[in-house]
Amino acid sequence: MKESKAFWDKAAARYARSPVKDEASYQKKLAITREYLKPDWSVLEFGCGTGSTALAHAPFVREIVATDISDAMIEIATAKATEAGITNVHFQQGTLNHPDLTPNRFDAVLGLNILHLLEDLPGVLATIHRLLKSGGVFVSSTALVSEINLVWRLAIPVMQRVGLAPYVNRLGRQDLLQALATAGFEVDYDWQPGKESVFIVARKV
Repeated sequence: MKESKAFWDKAAARYARSPVKDEASYQKKLAITREYLKPDWSVLEFGCGTGSTALAHAPFVREIVATDISDAMIEIATAKATEAGITNVHFQQGTLNHPDLTPNRFDAVLGLNILHLLEDLPGVLATIHRLLKSGGVFVSSTALVSEINLVWRLAIPVMQRVGLAPYVNRLGRQDLLQALATAGFEVDYDWQPGKESVFIVARKV
């Protein structure tokens, strides 16, 4: 956890300057997510980075709690919210184990571009299930590391040793679907913008 925090603290400013790689897919993901959101909903986004997605969804829900392990990311996100005059997004440094995150509190949980960075995916999915209200939705957008170019797969361990890449797991699409089912979720929407990533909306059952 400490190594991941240090990596993302160091990367925060560069990450904030980076453009979205596939703007069309990103906008489609926003639109699909909003089909599920309701004005009275309480939403949690974990691994929120610099807050762009949380701020984009803010007008469509009552409140968003957005967390990240990186203080530097939260600092940038908070500044963006202040500049935009958005007051219903609450940014806080921490993980899903933060004491403020209580069972059955949220109507939706967003985990975007984060699941492939987790060491304990089953444990995280179990926590998300616990935090959601009955019938609540979990929205995830995930890199499928097992499907990326072989050269990149071989390069990842080398980059990690020199501090140029964080921890990543070798997540595949079927692995994720099985993990969601085991945690008590039923997939409601499943879309692959490309073979190297998947966007899933799953409902707590």
